[in-house]
Amino acid sequence: MATRIGVDIGGTFTDLVYFDERTGKTVEGKVPTVPSAPEEGVVNAITQHVPQDIIKDAEFFLHGTTVGLNALLERRGAKVGLITTTGFRDVLEIRRGDRAEMYNLFWKQTEPLVPRRLRLEVDGRVLGNGSEYRPLDEESVRAATKKLIAEGVDAIAVSLINAYANPDHELAVEAILRNEDFEGGISLSHKISGEYREYERTSTTCIDAFVRGRMSNYLRRLDGRLRELGFNGISLITRSGSGSMTFAEAEDRPFETIMSGPVGGAQGASELAKLLGIKALVTADVGGTSFDTALVIDGQPQVLFEGVIDNMPIQSPWVDVRSIGSGGGSIAHIDPGGLMRVGPRSAGAVPGPACYGKGGTEPAMTDAAAWLGMLGPGDLASGIHLDIDKARQALEAVGSHIDQDVESTAAGVMRISSAAMANAMREISLDQGLDPRTITLLPFGGAGPLMGTLLADELEMNHVIIPPLAGNFSAWGLLGADMVQSTARTRLLDFVPGVLEEVNAVLGELFATLKERSTAHEDAVQSARLDLRYKGQEHTLTVEVDVTGGKITEPEPVILERFISEYGRTFGATMNQDVELVSVRASTTVLLPRRELSYTPKRSEGDSDRTMEVYSFESKARLPFRIIPRSIISGRISGPAIITEDTTTTYVDVQWTISSGKAGEIILERTH
Repeated sequence: MATRIGVDIGGTFTDLVYFDERTGKTVEGKVPTVPSAPEEGVVNAITQHVPQDIIKDAEFFLHGTTVGLNALLERRGAKVGLITTTGFRDVLEIRRGDRAEMYNLFWKQTEPLVPRRLRLEVDGRVLGNGSEYRPLDEESVRAATKKLIAEGVDAIAVSLINAYANPDHELAVEAILRNEDFEGGISLSHKISGEYREYERTSTTCIDAFVRGRMSNYLRRLDGRLRELGFNGISLITRSGSGSMTFAEAEDRPFETIMSGPVGGAQGASELAKLLGIKALVTADVGGTSFDTALVIDGQPQVLFEGVIDNMPIQSPWVDVRSIGSGGGSIAHIDPGGLMRVGPRSAGAVPGPACYGKGGTEPAMTDAAAWLGMLGPGDLASGIHLDIDKARQALEAVGSHIDQDVESTAAGVMRISSAAMANAMREISLDQGLDPRTITLLPFGGAGPLMGTLLADELEMNHVIIPPLAGNFSAWGLLGADMVQSTARTRLLDFVPGVLEEVNAVLGELFATLKERSTAHEDAVQSARLDLRYKGQEHTLTVEVDVTGGKITEPEPVILERFISEYGRTFGATMNQDVELVSVRASTTVLLPRRELSYTPKRSEGDSDRTMEVYSFESKARLPFRIIPRSIISGRISGPAIITEDTTTTYVDVQWTISSGKAGEIILERTH
């Protein structure tokens, strides 16, 4: 075990959890996010909730953030130029020639990060087998360099055809850029991604160049502020594909942290699933601004090897987290057709929902919950006390447009929000061939437990687990994020006896690359995966293989049988076709010292069981709900009830029972 601090930045609140090795205690805290300077929200959380001796003794600081993601979505990044092979200037706009929304007549493709005037071609050609077909024209590179310098670009992305097979031309371009006195950042596609598919690799390289400066500056500012507070340990940030990396490594590969924020919850959920022996669960992370959901099977979050942000692909390991703009701050409004909608626009941290009393006037989901009594007495984290009258005024403004009273409007807001969230959960479950009615729901985040039984009703689920530290569960998940490095290389080969000799040669090169990249590899655990497919197919399935000493130790028939079995499980049938290898994937993991899940809710002298009138969605009327502090729950309790704790509130409707589990979790079970 080791003392460590985890901080997760959300759109509305910044969540903190720290583990004290000396006492074995886990402590949580929550402060408002500072949108204009996210690192200041981190500093505020630490100074308000972590004793100085813990800051000084902590060995690790683990961080989840959406700084890179927000830079992409808001287009607040570097001015990027692109150097590419002749004929590939427009690959960012041609893409795959498809539409993200096939039946949406008004759909428009996102504008590329690099405008056409800053996308320049150079002559020279490498073939898919790595051989040079035409030498690099260095004069065309110099001309492109001078033009981009004259345009004042901050960073240059270099993506040449087939560079994954032979990087010599890209390395020569980099040398010329420096010789021509370009001082900005340079992103080379073969270093960013060793995989084929020119559009995806070019997109990833441009994203890396776009966010590199902003992410680097943020991490340096944050690390500097941590050192000022007295922190002397290792600063880590979570990767999009789970695990963590040092701040220095993240500065070099910022595209791997784009989905850093939502990963902590999936990481924590996988740890809890292993502890409780839950085979399949789906998460519901409801914050102030967004809703994130992920599927955990056999204690592992589902990982993809390509993600998409704002219709831009990223070739990088990626925990399959589905996000929608629906959270506690999501604003209810009337659309042009006269129907009420909720989100994706959010009240955010400033001004926040109307009931926060900070100047907000538009009705948010939190206003609806406050009016219905779902938040109990209304005392939230960070000293916020809800102003129910302001919630009423905000809801009346929307209700008057649809001829509904405040109660009906508020109930409608909650139902619309839960339906949108349930659709995302249904989609991610069905994609894996799982019926959501048969799996466990794990809601967390500031508003997750509030929505728990509502979501379970939407999906006809019977089992809900409210985890310990539910309001700050993503920050708790960060504390277990081992240090991970990964890389991949495309190598198209027939998967036949003897092929592993060549695969192991590639794998050896990949592990050597990871060893050079990482600063902490002495105790690293090696692992490998192979992307396989039937011949003639476009897409692949990824299967894990056993590795010892940097080499695959299983014979080809065993791996082939595993692929066929996984293919049949995923698609319901197999094919009578030869199989081919597409890509080899290698990763190394440096395990952090384990820490225990030891959490006891704070108990105050005033903690007692009382009742108040709260809206029941099952009965469609207000009923007396018990208000129960989490610290005094014992035995089996029948709903309806409101469970209160420092950082979240759990709403339990009628026909649900409440009990405590072995790890401090709350178990909700439907009575029929």
